[in-house]
Amino acid sequence: MATMKNSTQLSYFILGAYSYSDTRLLIYLYFLIVLIFYISIICSNVLLIVVICLNRSLHEPMYIFLCSLFVNELFGSTGLFPFLLVQILSDIHTVSAPFCFLQIYCLYSYGVIEFFTLAIMGYDRYLAICYPLQYNSRMTYNKIAVFTALIWIYSLLINVVALCGLTLPLQLCGNIINKVYCDNYYVVKLACSDTLVNNLFGLVHLFTVTFGLIILILYSYMRILKVCFYGSKQTRQKAFSTCTPHLASLLNFSLGAFFEIVQSRFNLNYLPNILRIFLSLYWLTCQPLINPLLYGFKMSKIRIVCRNLIFEGKI
Repeated sequence: MATMKNSTQLSYFILGAYSYSDTRLLIYLYFLIVLIFYISIICSNVLLIVVICLNRSLHEPMYIFLCSLFVNELFGSTGLFPFLLVQILSDIHTVSAPFCFLQIYCLYSYGVIEFFTLAIMGYDRYLAICYPLQYNSRMTYNKIAVFTALIWIYSLLINVVALCGLTLPLQLCGNIINKVYCDNYYVVKLACSDTLVNNLFGLVHLFTVTFGLIILILYSYMRILKVCFYGSKQTRQKAFSTCTPHLASLLNFSLGAFFEIVQSRFNLNYLPNILRIFLSLYWLTCQPLINPLLYGFKMSKIRIVCRNLIFEGKI
């Protein structure tokens, strides 16, 4: 393991999870699979962004938040997949320190924006189902713009603070990251200086922001369930049709976050290397892949407009 006195002398990291002995044929197969995933993510998310932006009937709060979600998934995927494709074919799995920190910033920003957006979408569904007559006055376009701007500004700034203020100043005693992409947790683990402030920041953020969003989501869906239980058949059908894709997306993201936490915090060396790589990539790949399918197939408005655009060439 290469060692350094401090982070200012660090010029590169080694990605240790690529230490496999697969044949070139398997490596090309991995490359093809990842490339297909990336092309699918780009095409499906861009299609839905275009559909929502160009069709006036979709200029409603739920679809505007969806558009922000799809933009974020393009942002997160671009921070991962081109780098991943290059590394799969490379014989030397190193990454420069500046690029590594840039990737950490992009991927962590993607995760925060995704969680915030899913939480505010749950609140939007709560207002639409529990207060249908007051919905337009409670969820105005000004509020949508403010919510969306705050989500992106906060997520991008908080990761600048965390990365520049906490991770970059650390003195590192190694440069091997046992993953296929750069990860802030693994960089902090390489520190030979005190990481108390980093740990405190992580705990404070967890208990204030993350738990706050979880409480908002749980409260929203408890109220939705209550209305569905006592409401009419039409109310239940509306809740089912609009909430099912959101719940599925939320559960998928939570599952990916759980895999990432387990894979990072616990020793899983007894598992096959390819499975450990899958667990670490799940939250970054499956969400951008599944969301367009969930919302494209489950939401009739989007499905109809997409069909008209693809087969008839009009919106």
